[in-house]
Amino acid sequence: MGKIIAVANQKGGVGKTTTAVNLAASLAAAEQKTLLIDIDPQANASHGFGVETAQLDRTIYEVLVNGLGIHSVVVPTQMPFLNLIPSHINLVGAEIELVDAPRREHLLKKVLDTIKDEYDFVIIDCPPSLGLLTLNSLTAADSVLVPVQCEFYALEGLGQLLNTISIVRRTTNPNLEIEGVLLTMYDSRLRLSNQVVDEVRRHFEDKACRTVISRNVRLSEAPSHGKPALLYDASSIGAQNYLELATEILTKNGVIPGAVAE
Repeated sequence: MGKIIAVANQKGGVGKTTTAVNLAASLAAAEQKTLLIDIDPQANASHGFGVETAQLDRTIYEVLVNGLGIHSVVVPTQMPFLNLIPSHINLVGAEIELVDAPRREHLLKKVLDTIKDEYDFVIIDCPPSLGLLTLNSLTAADSVLVPVQCEFYALEGLGQLLNTISIVRRTTNPNLEIEGVLLTMYDSRLRLSNQVVDEVRRHFEDKACRTVISRNVRLSEAPSHGKPALLYDASSIGAQNYLELATEILTKNGVIPGAVAE
């Protein structure tokens, strides 16, 4: 049975999509059958694999709103062990369209139950909000990975996300766990970055990931080429950081790290 990890933070610009794309790619590099689900209307994760979603008529939108079978929207990527379910700008209106749907918070869980056993890991890239799409993702997930940037307002808004996670546990998904709090955009030259690392690790203790994602030009360039960092420049610090994160998650979940090694 595949483990479903939602990558979520309602604050934008924290490296959420970068994390979803590159973690999925790194798990696939470890020969873990991985499915990346883009449920963000901006479709950045889809574009990160070179998928032009505007030209698609079968996306996660059709699955959630029109009841299309989930297997029919799965597309392959450049990586052998990685598939993608793309997003579409139409998802912007999905929260209104689904407002009267029965058990609307469980729609994604219902469809994922039909496919998750075919994968080792399912990674969900959530929108930068705490709306119905993110709520669906948290209800469907086994755990949530929270990217936090190494900047002054790093912890701002995290309380709201943690409160949402608590509500989800009480109402729709009592088994939801925090996979980890991941520090992103780290710059070792900056005292502030090191202070944020210390603060987050003191606040979250063992929930803070050991891996820290460094600020990296190659990591920023890769999406414009429609590739994860691992395919764009495998030797870059960004690609190596996400391989380390995949190793950490595989170890935490009792999976032999296998191919995730330098």
